[in-house]
Amino acid sequence: MRDFKNVKILATLGPSSEDRGTIRALAEAGADVFRLNMSHGDQDGQRAKYELIREIEQELGRPIGVLADLQGPKIRLGTFADGPHELSEGDRFRFDSDDTPGDATRVYLPHPEVLGALEKDATILINDGKVRLTVLEKHDGAVDAVVKVGGEISDRKGMNLPDVVLPLAALSEKDRSDLEFACELGADWIALSFVQRAADIEEAQELIKGRALVMTKVEKPSAVMDFQPILDASDGIMVARGDLGVEMELSDLPAIQKRLIRDCRDVGKPVVVATQMLESMIHSPVPTRAEISDVAGAIYDGADAVMLSAESAAGDYPVEAVSTMNRVARKVEDDPEYRKMIDASRHHTRNSIATAITSAAREVADAVDVKAICCFTHSGATARLASRERPSVPIVALTPFRKTARQMTMHWGLHCVVSESVERFKMAVISAARATKALGFAGDDDRIAVTAGVPFNKPGTTNILRIAPVDEQAIYEGEPSGGY
Repeated sequence: MRDFKNVKILATLGPSSEDRGTIRALAEAGADVFRLNMSHGDQDGQRAKYELIREIEQELGRPIGVLADLQGPKIRLGTFADGPHELSEGDRFRFDSDDTPGDATRVYLPHPEVLGALEKDATILINDGKVRLTVLEKHDGAVDAVVKVGGEISDRKGMNLPDVVLPLAALSEKDRSDLEFACELGADWIALSFVQRAADIEEAQELIKGRALVMTKVEKPSAVMDFQPILDASDGIMVARGDLGVEMELSDLPAIQKRLIRDCRDVGKPVVVATQMLESMIHSPVPTRAEISDVAGAIYDGADAVMLSAESAAGDYPVEAVSTMNRVARKVEDDPEYRKMIDASRHHTRNSIATAITSAAREVADAVDVKAICCFTHSGATARLASRERPSVPIVALTPFRKTARQMTMHWGLHCVVSESVERFKMAVISAARATKALGFAGDDDRIAVTAGVPFNKPGTTNILRIAPVDEQAIYEGEPSGGY
């Protein structure tokens, strides 16, 4: 069973969607990649979900990607002696290193490195930004602040510090354990949370050792400011609008989202737009008009994937949420204006043989009646370049490696096929023709564009583009009009 939209859907699994029937229904409704949120549940529970995904993958006969999302270094307050307290504008409040329960005037902050990094006038946000304070004075082991926006403060609420690059380890001990677990399990992507600098990604890459690709979640202002080095060090980017929206002006988010999508597209790395895309569907079978426009906007901008979080993990209507997102994707991609917008926003360079070949394949597809672009790839690099071009015809990505096929499910427009290894170009064309027919993209009277590299089975050698017939007999006979 294949889903012929271009944008990918990333669905989070959780209490509402961890049984076999629901996971299969999500895949059939349009989910291409499943997210395992390592912030919730234990490793045994994640393993059970992973094994179900792989069983369903085999049943459906198509690669399914798995992303393991690490919790990251979350900053939380200590506890309070008498339950929640209400802070009012103008109140003074202290964060300190005293581990006794807090009250209406102070609370323990179990992060001495944070106390050391805070400076006068720094902004402190509590409980997803609902309470806002500004640092007044810094003392030995304590910080005094004034409340700017009041609200309730209670046990272990999260803290955000938008003005500060924190001297925190990129990976907590829990993250390191979860990372190794996810790699041994076979996760295709590892998502890093609360990244502040490129060095955070490099540390994770050293631990992963090539066993998975790295998806960096951009959710800190420092990551936005230092985005180019972060993009260079990452295999993909997630625009995580939850914490980013807490730490930055909400009115800045649309422009940031568009810029990050554009920058990722330019270098051919997948970009995922996440957080609150269909939030109302946690408890409603019907989304709001604004949510539909939000999902559509990300697709019009050329995002590789859109993500569901609580909607599919803990909501009342997980399958309906995926189905809704899938319908929006199909409608947008059928809109003639969508193709105009995608073509107008294509402005990357062709600085290698591989980029020139994939660009030429897209131009050929636009100029003549070619039903699909087929690319053979070992590492996925050639397919990623084809995806970057955003062609108007389907892209069939063939690889002999199941791991590569699963990783490519994150990329716009790629229909991934695990194929046999081939030694000759003619056999590659035959494999491409068979895969294209099996997917329903073409018949014997049609033609396809095929890209590959000679010598075969050597990564990074894409150097051939052929326009070939789909009919196998014509391929064997070298039909002149077929261009083989």
